[in-house]
Amino acid sequence: MSEVVAVIDYGMGNLHSAGKALEKVASGQQILITGDADQIRAADRVVFPGVGAIRDCIGVLRETGLDEAIRDVIAAGKPLLGICVGMQALMAHSEENNGVDCLGVFDGEVAFFGEMQDETGSKLKVPHMGWNQVQQGMAHPMWAGIANNARFYFVHSYCVTGMSDDEVAGFCDYGRRFAAAVTRNNVFAVQFHPEKSADAGLTLLENFLRWQP
Repeated sequence: MSEVVAVIDYGMGNLHSAGKALEKVASGQQILITGDADQIRAADRVVFPGVGAIRDCIGVLRETGLDEAIRDVIAAGKPLLGICVGMQALMAHSEENNGVDCLGVFDGEVAFFGEMQDETGSKLKVPHMGWNQVQQGMAHPMWAGIANNARFYFVHSYCVTGMSDDEVAGFCDYGRRFAAAVTRNNVFAVQFHPEKSADAGLTLLENFLRWQP
């Protein structure tokens, strides 16, 4: 029986492009786009994408019970990949929308780029959009075949801060250094969009489909 990879559909992910990219690199796996909590719990691997406002994201997850499904997947030791707002939702708290408590899988905080300054004291332009280099913070199976400082595609106005270095798998610089990828045990999450990041992004998705944490 083929492995099932569930892409969480809660109305806020770029599901079409993420699903198509996963299908492109899948090797016999079934890519299932679903908002059904039981199907997500039953899947072998789970992708948690996201775009839009964090308040709406967390609100929908809690209303539908998908927040508990995500926690159950993590507790079961199944590989989970967070993408963009999906990564931010795994943090403890975001200052977006006047402050929102997130899922608390990680202890990090999500802060607004527009209140930050670069080395010259100028406020950063938001959103941070386009290609930028990711410096790998550790050796990890998800980086297999991907060069250090490879370029990935970003679109975001908020970034993750306050993470311990042993959980930051990748860094990016945009006026200041921020976490571009975080990991703990069976969870790996990225601020960039691998489905929009050409060969490096497809390699990362392929690594996820093979990852055995």
